[in-house]
Amino acid sequence: MRVAVVGATGYQGGATARLLAERGHPVQTLSRRPEADRPELPGVSFGGGDLGRYDDVRQLFEGATHAAVTMPLVYQAEKVLRYAQHLAKAARAAGVRRLVYNTNTRIPERTTDIAAFETRRLTETVFREGLAHSGVELVVVRPPVYLDNLFSPWSGPALVHEGVLACPLPARTPVAWISHRDLAEAVYAALTVDGIAGQSFDIGGARTLTGPELAEAFGRGLGRSVRYAPLEPGVFERGLAQFQGPEPAAGVAGVYHCMAHGVEPELLAGDDGASAALLSLKPAPVEEWVMRQPWQLWAGERP
Repeated sequence: MRVAVVGATGYQGGATARLLAERGHPVQTLSRRPEADRPELPGVSFGGGDLGRYDDVRQLFEGATHAAVTMPLVYQAEKVLRYAQHLAKAARAAGVRRLVYNTNTRIPERTTDIAAFETRRLTETVFREGLAHSGVELVVVRPPVYLDNLFSPWSGPALVHEGVLACPLPARTPVAWISHRDLAEAVYAALTVDGIAGQSFDIGGARTLTGPELAEAFGRGLGRSVRYAPLEPGVFERGLAQFQGPEPAAGVAGVYHCMAHGVEPELLAGDDGASAALLSLKPAPVEEWVMRQPWQLWAGERP
């Protein structure tokens, strides 16, 4: 495969780009960042440009046989619509065989007033309509939330110093936590497995865990006692805004505000392994992921 990866400078798209390059598939991506500010991604070819300009997107797709799309942390419907239309048009023009769309999040069945859900639903709709009868296969993966989010300035220090796992989800919410690496494995499978064109997969981790169960798994991985502490979504949003800016933070936090109000409480849960079986995936247990992280990074940080 020669894969156009949209979002390779971000955590999710970056994990996908690295996995593809590790397995010998040439990767090309698009970035607005100056060259000195781009992450190190061996095997990935960068082009300058913007998803808002069709000519830039067309150049990204030139020569690509496949595409993996993770939309940026943009939640303005008009802008997202334009991005999605450009991507669908470029995929058609390039004759891409299959496009895999990572929605960033699960999507409720009913429409909501949460931009994080509705802009991702909008993108999927544009892809389904824009790629229909074009010869470009579409596969959609819908992850829950990421373990990697817990290796962060708002979680790491409290975990290291106090054994407190702070997370902006109610303690009773069942979540099939997944890592960025396992997301990448799911996208890779969605790019390569036969017979799944047109399907959507609610991917997830090895187990569905409540907050206290997640803390127990972290404790086993760290070899210490860990307790779960629900973090108020507004506090999480303000902390994230320091790193991502207020608009992206508000978009991301919308998911947590929604879950805090008990809307579709099973939204982030697992699907009893159905997606993993169809994609031949074996997500790593939480304990294994915890043991692989360099928690000493937060030893000098205080919450």
